[in-house]
Amino acid sequence: MTSLAMWREDLSVITLSDPQDPLPAWRKLGWPAEGARHLSGGFATRSDRARWAAKLDRAVTESDRSVLLIASGLSCFAVGWWAKLSPANYAARVAGALLFAPGEAREDLRGRFAAPRIAMPFSSLVIDDAIDEKDAELQRIASDWGSGLVRTRERSAPAGGSWRQAQRLFRRFTTAVVEHDVQRARALRGFGAGE
Repeated sequence: MTSLAMWREDLSVITLSDPQDPLPAWRKLGWPAEGARHLSGGFATRSDRARWAAKLDRAVTESDRSVLLIASGLSCFAVGWWAKLSPANYAARVAGALLFAPGEAREDLRGRFAAPRIAMPFSSLVIDDAIDEKDAELQRIASDWGSGLVRTRERSAPAGGSWRQAQRLFRRFTTAVVEHDVQRARALRGFGAGE
C-alpha cells in the first residue's frame, strides 16, 4: 500500500468512465468532467479490455505524482480488475480510488471484470446512493474490493467544484482508516501486555 507521506502532495487525477454513461456520477458533485487524464473504455471484447488496461498502465506509469483514480459505474469494476491483475509496481503508484455508483453497472456486464476476491492493493472508497434495496449488494462489492463504503443522498451540486475536493475527501477517508488501525493496534498491544 502507498505510504502516507506520498499523500501530502497533490495527486494526479485519472478519471475513468463507461462510454455508455452520459454523466459520470462524480459530476453530480460539481467536479470537473475529466481529470489530468481520462480513459473511457469500450469493454465489449477481451481485446477492448486489454487495450483499456494498457492505456491505464501507461497513464499511471507516466504520471509524475501519485495517482488518484476516480471511476463511475462499470469502470469501477474495470478498476478492481486492473488493480488485482496488474503488476505490483503499477498499482503501487496509485494512492487510492474513489469508485462512484458501481451499483448502477449492469449485472450482465460486471462479469467481464471477474477477478479474485482480494482487496485492491491501495485504499479505495465506494460512493453510491443510499437506497436500501442496494445496501447488501454495495456492502458485498465494497467488501470484495477491500473498500470503505459511503452512502449518499443524490443531490446536484453547482458546477465549479475542483479535484481538490476529491483529494480532500480521499485524504479524510484514508486518515480515518489509519487512525482506526492505529487505535486497534494499541488496544491489541495493551491487551497482550496485560497477560
